[in-house]
Amino acid sequence: MPRWNSSQLKIRRGILATMGALFLSGLVEYAVALPPAALISHAAPEFSRSDLHHDQVSLAAYRGKVVVLNFWATWCGPCLIEMPQFVAWQRAYGMRGLQVIGVSMDDDEQPVRAVYQKYGLNYPVVMGDEELGELYGGILGLPVTFLIDRSGKIRFMHGSGAGLSQVQHEVEKLLSEH
Repeated sequence: MPRWNSSQLKIRRGILATMGALFLSGLVEYAVALPPAALISHAAPEFSRSDLHHDQVSLAAYRGKVVVLNFWATWCGPCLIEMPQFVAWQRAYGMRGLQVIGVSMDDDEQPVRAVYQKYGLNYPVVMGDEELGELYGGILGLPVTFLIDRSGKIRFMHGSGAGLSQVQHEVEKLLSEH
């Protein structure tokens, strides 16, 4: 167990007291971001952003669908490797209620548009930022993919190096649940 000096203990107690008060008051659903894995079995944090076509993408609008929410960036090799599979899943499972949503963590939209065109993405892509990343536990490494069930609950989370066959199995499991 770590040893805390008195000033560290005061700060820690103050943070914990503030978090407790916020949670008890019901004013804030999450006082601080939960780590990504801790979000499993919790409602997916809501967001609304414009996609690359300037259409509004709201996570709430996809309630009733299984959502593959993929955080990625143009400079991330493993992210680019996953994209053709997400395109294939959207094509194969879209009629069964799947919706892939990409969240680019790039700073500039131009390279994102180029990747969108190059890979023929058939799903909406929104621009992410630190605020959106924090809602999902602080996205520190890419790619990160959340699988959200039809009721809006995060059921699975995968980081870099996840086997796409495992992710596909989980997508199929969620699609079969009603």
